Amino acid sequence: MSGIPTVSVDQVPQPLPEGLFVVDVREPVEWAHGRIDGSVHIPMSEIVERIGEIPNGGQVLVVCKVGARSARVAEYLVQSGYEAFNLDGGLLDWVGAGRPLVADTGDAFVV
Repeated sequence: MSGIPTVSVDQVPQPLPEGLFVVDVREPVEWAHGRIDGSVHIPMSEIVERIGEIPNGGQVLVVCKVGARSARVAEYLVQSGYEAFNLDGGLLDWVGAGRPLVADTGDAFVV
């Protein structure tokens, strides 16, 4: 993932700063089980057609389960003129660091 702007969980302020746009690129079933509160769901396969939903002018944090899909999306966004960052270790590291997730129903967890 060389050359892709990347941050670790401990580099992400808690609470999340105003104006940080968090985009979760996982599949719908993953999203339903747990996500960062306030994040926006745009599956990786839909990024190109839905890029207009991502504000350009502020920072964008791209997340997935382990950081592989989000790295590819972050790279695409950077090439498209966005100030985007990949969350290294993804939501598995997020949860491992004790950071919260929200879910549609029941307890949140990473699928």
